[in-house]
Amino acid sequence: MDPQRYPVISVVYSSTATSPFSDADLAALLTVSRRNNARSGVTGMLLYRDGRFLQLLEGPFRPVHDLMERIADDTGHRDVRVLIDEIVDSRQFPDWTMGFQPVAVAEEASIPGYRKTFDDLDDDAHDVSSTTPAVRALIRWFQSAP
Repeated sequence: MDPQRYPVISVVYSSTATSPFSDADLAALLTVSRRNNARSGVTGMLLYRDGRFLQLLEGPFRPVHDLMERIADDTGHRDVRVLIDEIVDSRQFPDWTMGFQPVAVAEEASIPGYRKTFDDLDDDAHDVSSTTPAVRALIRWFQSAP
């Protein structure tokens, strides 16, 4: 990918927290992430459920990949798996330095692409082809959520 020719990339990854996050932990993470993302021109969204993260990061090539390197090296995460890494025409979350939406258990069944677990990502082949459509459906739902 030529960062000059394609200035906006989108990366979606999943990871497992090494210890559970409380609401206060998530709020602290979001505060720091929003400040850092605004400074580096990165936008996106974050989902957290039962110790698993799913995050979309978008922005200039270098800041997004630098952030992914920091996330992969962060001892608060393990099993970091990139699900999507692609060039995009425009940002999906242009006004969100980091969006976050709590989801009630009662809402789960109505959310396209929503999963209780990502156990299928634990395969040794690291084949995400079956997961990618669900991730895209979940992102579209998140974009349109109030």
